[in-house]
Formats: sequence, C-alpha cells, structure tokens
Amino acid sequence: MSAPSALPETEITPYLLGPYAPVSEEIVCSDPEVIGEIPRDLHGCYYRNGPNPKYAPRGRYHWFDGDGMVHAIHFEDGAATYRNRWVDTRALRAETEAGQSIFGGLIEPDFSNPLGPIKDTANTDVVFHNGEILALWYRSGEPLALDPVTLETRGPQTFSGTRPSPMSAHAKVDPATGELFFFHYDHRPPYMHYGVISAGGRLQHWRPVELPAERFPHDLAITRNHAILMDLPVYFDPEIRRHGKWKMMFNRELPARFAIVPRYGDAAVTHWFEAEPCYIYHVINAWEEGPEVVMDVCRVADPVPAGNPGDSALERALKNLRIQARLYRYRFNLETGTTHEAQTGELNTEFPTMNTTYTGVPSRYAYAMHIPEARTLLFDGIVRHDNQTGNCDVYRWEQGWYGSEAPFAPRIGATAEDDGYLVTFGTDAAGAHSECRILDAANIGAGPVARIRIPARVPLGFHACWAPGGQLPG
Repeated sequence: MSAPSALPETEITPYLLGPYAPVSEEIVCSDPEVIGEIPRDLHGCYYRNGPNPKYAPRGRYHWFDGDGMVHAIHFEDGAATYRNRWVDTRALRAETEAGQSIFGGLIEPDFSNPLGPIKDTANTDVVFHNGEILALWYRSGEPLALDPVTLETRGPQTFSGTRPSPMSAHAKVDPATGELFFFHYDHRPPYMHYGVISAGGRLQHWRPVELPAERFPHDLAITRNHAILMDLPVYFDPEIRRHGKWKMMFNRELPARFAIVPRYGDAAVTHWFEAEPCYIYHVINAWEEGPEVVMDVCRVADPVPAGNPGDSALERALKNLRIQARLYRYRFNLETGTTHEAQTGELNTEFPTMNTTYTGVPSRYAYAMHIPEARTLLFDGIVRHDNQTGNCDVYRWEQGWYGSEAPFAPRIGATAEDDGYLVTFGTDAAGAHSECRILDAANIGAGPVARIRIPARVPLGFHACWAPGGQLPG
C-alpha cells in the first residue's frame, strides 16, 4: 500500500512512510536470527497492536485510522517464534469485500456513511484476559477476541452475551482476581459507564458514572478496593461538531476531575476530586495508603497545543500527536476530600509499563518510552523510573532506530518487582529493518541481552502486553 497520490505532497502524512509504513503480508517465522542469547527463564508471549491500513485511505490519513495489526513473539526454552496478523474487524471485512477503503478518517470523517463516519479498527491496545487476547480501540469500540497462539480473530467478545456496551481501549486486569475492569463513554447522558467482567468472562457489575457533558477519557486505574475514572476537560468542540466535523478542544477553565468508586458500589457511592486542568493518556498504577488513594500517571499539561492560523488539517493533527508528558503523582484523601498533586519526573515520557503483578498495590518501578523532539511521535529510548529514589536509568536506541512500548516480563521464579525483562520491537527510520530486543529490567542501561532479527518490518505502533507462558494454551 502506498500513500494516496490524489493529495498534494505537502498533505501526505509521514505516518504512512518510513518506520510507519504498513506491511502487506501476514507471516510466521519460527527460527529467526538471534544476536546474543534468549534467556531460558523467559517464557511467554509479547503482543503489540498498532495501525496498519490494508487499503489506501480515501482522504487525509490520521495515524489512528489504520486497521489493527497485532505482532507477537513467543519465547520458550531459549527459542522464539514471530507472527503478525490483521485484526479482522467488521469494518475491515467490509473493505475487503469492497476491495478498497470505504470509510473516512479522523481528519475527514464521512458522516454520510451508513457504516459510520470512521471505522472501529481495534488497533489501540491488547489485553490478555481469560486465556485470550482482546484487541481494543481508543474510541471505545467492539472488543475483538484473538487466539493467543495463532492471532486468528475469533470474533467480537460479548462475554457470553452479557457485555452491555462497547469497551474502552485501556481495560485493566487484576492479577489477584482475574477480573477485567473497563469503562465506556458516549455522547449521550450519563456520558460514561463502568463495568467489571469476571475472571470466567461474564459481566458482574455495571453502573453509570454521570459526567456534566461529553468527554474524551482514555484510561482508568484500579486499587484493591476502588476504581478511578476520569472527567478531563478535553472534548470535541460542540460548535464545530454541529457542522459535521471534529475538532478537539482543551478547556483550561475546567478542572480535571477524578471519580473514585468502590469496585462494586452503586452510583451514589462516588468520591469526586478536583485537580489542575490537564489530560492523562495513560496510568502507571494506583494503590491505597491509609485514607489516601495514590495514582501515578503520565500527565499532559497542554494536550491541544495552539497552532498557527495557516496550519493545514494535517499539520494540526501532527501537532496534537506530539506529546509532552511528565511523570506525575496524585494523592486523593477519602476522609478530607483533598487532592495533592506533584510532578515526579523531568523527562518527556509516555506509554508507561510496569510489573503488572503489582497492579493495584504499591509498586516501585515504571518503564516509560522517552519521546524526542520530532515532527512525529517517536520513542528513542526507555526510562526506568524508581519511585522511591527518583533515580532514572535509560536505554537509548542507536541513532535512526525507534522502539515500541515495552511490557515487563517476569523471570521464571522471579523474587523481586524488577526481576525480569523488558521486551520491545524496534524499527529503523527507513523502515527497512526490525528487531525484537530483550533487556534486563533491573539494568536496562546495559543494553539488550538478546536481539531477534524480524524477517519482516514491524511498523511503529501503539500498545503492548505480556502473557505469561503458564497461562497460554498448549
């Protein structure tokens, strides 16, 4: 697939070129070249989702528009197997039947399309729950169940017919209970709902979360007893929307608000907290300390940066994708109703990961992607942040290489929070070569312990997860 020639060169997005350029084949490779040695105590599978348009877009392409494609690499006994596969959404099947793109995109939505103004691509996140992979979409969409070994799309996950709504991209799995926590947001009151799926895959809790108006939340957090949901002052400009277009706005006159709800409580039991206006794409972790709920995030102070009067729609979209985020900690006191907030990191980092076995309880380490100054969103390194000391260790990709979100993979028999590895895909700027790299999570600055040459390109993408080998079939 190539960039659409109907557009002038100045309007062809860089998110279809170089390290972002889509691939056209699905492959399996069970004997890739390895530089170094794959640790024998690494057992499981690394999955990473991202946009990979199958057909040339109809108009101006936004990075979020591409069809979901999952890239996975399985490790066992010092060996690796790589495979990739498109997420077979309803929208992709319709386009495959038509033999071309039939949807508009985020920059140029087609509100006349009976199938929807843009397509639900399931291209944003991957979550491992109840023995399968769920591919999720950032706009709150239909969760797609994937076979964790073959990546074949099994179909929409309805949770035995109990799912009441679409599902947000960043659902959270509690490793202690196996439950899946999620939210759904909508343009109609009450504007948000919150739900819990049991470890066995059925809805066990569902309740409204009333917001004052439509919002555009992205993530949530859980503790042992609570869920934290967000009402952030970022939403579609209502005046522009009345004219059949979308434009995000950041209302600096409104506070950021956080709803702390009991895991299974009714709508009346909600603690609301206010903080300085901002946007939060991604949470690291949250936990309880006495009467306080602590939440660590990557906070964006200016999520919709002001452009120049002459900026094109493409340039505005590119500016909105260039994230400026810092590590940040909130403390919400359930007894006094007060909020304490403070920045905890100096570097521009986002797409954070952690040892997910510590989800909902105090955790010490975060592993976030370092973002350089560039025209597009790129990850040129990984920052290991120690929440106790404030110290950072950094792994930098060599010049001209960029990485992917790097989930934590516990070592077999791990005895400490950082006893394991980080696993990540990387691609060179020309889009000619890709690798999977394995880093010692306790010493990422030492560089990779192994590099696996991928016999196909892995375009830069979005979110990733790790599934422990003992929980995979076969």
